[in-house]
Amino acid sequence: MLIDSHANLRGETYSDDLDAVLERARAAGVSPVIAICCRLGEFDQVKAIAEAQPDVWCTLGAHPHHAKNRPDISADELISMAGGHPKLVAFGETGLDLHYNYSPLDQQMASLRAHIEAARRTGLPVILHCREADQQMADLLEEEMGKGPFKALLHCYTGGEELARRASALGLWFSASGIITFKKADDVRAIFRDIIPADRVIIETDCPYLAPVPYRGQKNEPSFLPHVADKLAEIRGWTAEETAQRTTANCLTLFDRITVSP
Repeated sequence: MLIDSHANLRGETYSDDLDAVLERARAAGVSPVIAICCRLGEFDQVKAIAEAQPDVWCTLGAHPHHAKNRPDISADELISMAGGHPKLVAFGETGLDLHYNYSPLDQQMASLRAHIEAARRTGLPVILHCREADQQMADLLEEEMGKGPFKALLHCYTGGEELARRASALGLWFSASGIITFKKADDVRAIFRDIIPADRVIIETDCPYLAPVPYRGQKNEPSFLPHVADKLAEIRGWTAEETAQRTTANCLTLFDRITVSP
């Protein structure tokens, strides 16, 4: 069994074929799936998908691109919006993105801190996006961890060695996406081989983006996740079975609200 820890399953992404997408995932041995919320206004839609599917769980968050829409969001508001929903397993996707700068950095950081505080207070993990902001992310994580512990995942990790080492020291999890299968991603593969602890690595699709080889360029979907697992096995020198067991166990440790049917 493999768990897709990061899937964008909103209606505009998969429209009427969502059931078929999930059936292909299950047939490929991928279940459960975590549906990621990237805009606060989409939470009801993401939550509805989780409520309608026994093996889909969900998150609540604002991607850094959309931090400008609610730069004043507070932890209290996030917790209230979450409402203790039984299928909510994390806050996020949130984080820092200095590649596009769709939201000013100060607004991204304010939103990120609110998500971290919500995670700290509820015991839920926070899912982090980081692009071209390694230094800022590492500094903020160390500062926030000093205020009190929280669980966090650096999803679709493509950062450098320094962030990987500093985040590892803080006990963060890291997820590998289809990028580890790309020809020019030797630097990313090296980090997953040499730096990231075996008990802190999970896998994801980040669908509908970043389809792994041999599907690169296509719309990504959870059924492609075994190709990410195969490449991680090659990188770490694990068997396919060991990779599935490790990444599943790590994912369930991080997202500890998920229940898996025997």
